[in-house]
Amino acid sequence: MTQKEYLKLIDDVIAKGKYKDDWASLSGHKAPDWFTNGKFGIFIHFGLYAVPGFGNEWYSRSMYDKRCREYQYHIDHFGTQDKFGYKDFIPMFKLENFSADKWAELFKDAGAKYVMPVAEHHDGFAMYNTDFNRWNICEMGAKRDYLGELRDSLIKNDISFCTSTHRAEHYFFMNPGREFSSDISSGEYEDFYGPAVYNDAFCPQNMGETTWDIEAEGATEEYLTDWMVRTCELVDRYRPRSLYFDWWIHNNCFKPYLKKIAAYYYNRAEEWGEEVTINYKHNAYPPTVATFDVERGALTDISPVPWQTCTSVSKRSWGYIKDNEFKTPEQIICDFIDIVSKNGSMLLNIGPAPDGTIVEEEAEILRAIGKWLETNGEGIYGTTYWKKFGEGEVNVEEGFFKDNDNKGYTAKDFRFTYKNGCIYAFQMLPDGNTVEIKSLFYTNRAGLGIKNITLLGSDKEIKYERDENSLRITDYEKTGTTFPVCFRIELI
Repeated sequence: MTQKEYLKLIDDVIAKGKYKDDWASLSGHKAPDWFTNGKFGIFIHFGLYAVPGFGNEWYSRSMYDKRCREYQYHIDHFGTQDKFGYKDFIPMFKLENFSADKWAELFKDAGAKYVMPVAEHHDGFAMYNTDFNRWNICEMGAKRDYLGELRDSLIKNDISFCTSTHRAEHYFFMNPGREFSSDISSGEYEDFYGPAVYNDAFCPQNMGETTWDIEAEGATEEYLTDWMVRTCELVDRYRPRSLYFDWWIHNNCFKPYLKKIAAYYYNRAEEWGEEVTINYKHNAYPPTVATFDVERGALTDISPVPWQTCTSVSKRSWGYIKDNEFKTPEQIICDFIDIVSKNGSMLLNIGPAPDGTIVEEEAEILRAIGKWLETNGEGIYGTTYWKKFGEGEVNVEEGFFKDNDNKGYTAKDFRFTYKNGCIYAFQMLPDGNTVEIKSLFYTNRAGLGIKNITLLGSDKEIKYERDENSLRITDYEKTGTTFPVCFRIELI
């Protein structure tokens, strides 16, 4: 299908469908039940940038930027950028040990309910089959439909398939290569490296300031139209249950196209009989049109609408690098509980190696989360928020890129969820002493009567005391674990 034919299809689907390309029509689109109940997803940054495995997933840009250490690293290990450019990694990207079934099995063991591989990152190399980008994994490198194989394996394992596209930023992403002699500045491979727009607004020195400003210069109509068509083709070919966008789509130039994509996607989902959502950052979409995502961060209180945090098992990169540094499972689980207590879901990222294997450090973290969820998942899956998210002295700092450090939870810090007449109270750092929860104090006015209390994973009877100051659990099975524990408090 040509671009012109696809544009007509987009207009026809919107004209005939329930959703129109305006905020009034799109508002009130409900977050899917599978998403609000599932709580836990796996993000996968896997692409050409895994081959050099250095710096982070922005290697495709940084190797051309003289201000970045990746620039000299690239010269030392691969040669100058005019002789060995980013495109030259493609033949090395073979996925020789990739098994979609093994990945899906691991994700299932981890307790994940949805999985979101990146279909295309800022680098412009498509990890899926597309008619609008010849630089794709089906035609080059591994020459296999990575995204399709993974989708089929996930569906077989009853895991929701989702995907993301980060192509919007490709408009300017590779522009440092225009500053010197490189395979980008030659213009010979423009269909791969993109416009690589280099001007006052998009030169590397100003890139951060200007692109974050929603009023700043945006992309051309030609680029935006192409981006929209590619996105709609991705929707049609792979039918994801969630479609994730990275930053820069909040720039005002994207707004008309975001409306069309949402209307097209939601109407297509109606045809498929599927519940879907879109994940966005900043203010790209208004509330209740799509699902808000906080990158590597969280909220300080309960959100009345479902939301998501995308974060990673690693501290240094979203993609594979040889010298990565990883969080502990305990830290990730504490962050996860805090997110769920505030009506959110966690999308936890891994970065597989270029041969298609998941590195053992990441696999062990996923297995540890899965083992914890086997015992405590009752207090996570299918829950909603209680009247308050928790108690204690520790809370997160609101905003993006705030989650690398351990929060320092203590035995006095609790987070709450609710389901089917039960409050689930997570003690974030158990110490084996008397558990005191001040939020569950007794008052004859509140009508909060307790029928019984159990510790998830234990059959031992729990003894407790309750007065006008607190609920105190005095006798319970002490496991000696360093992971959070969960008390099920059944209400009368």
